[in-house]
Amino acid sequence: MTDELRNEIKRLSISERILLAEDIWDSVADENESFQLTAVQKEELDNRSESFKNNKKLGRSWEAIKKEFLGK
Repeated sequence: MTDELRNEIKRLSISERILLAEDIWDSVADENESFQLTAVQKEELDNRSESFKNNKKLGRSWEAIKKEFLGK
């Protein structure tokens, strides 16, 4: 990465940098369809998902958290 690109990124607001990071991560995930979770990671995600389904008052959706964090 060039210094010029780093400087451009630093000029973005925090919200814009977060969205950029998400876009970059999504592009990596799109290109690397073979990305696999470990068994432990999958089990943890399954447990959290099940817990949320059973008692939605104990958690919040990613969209709700992102909306709050980004102030939108």
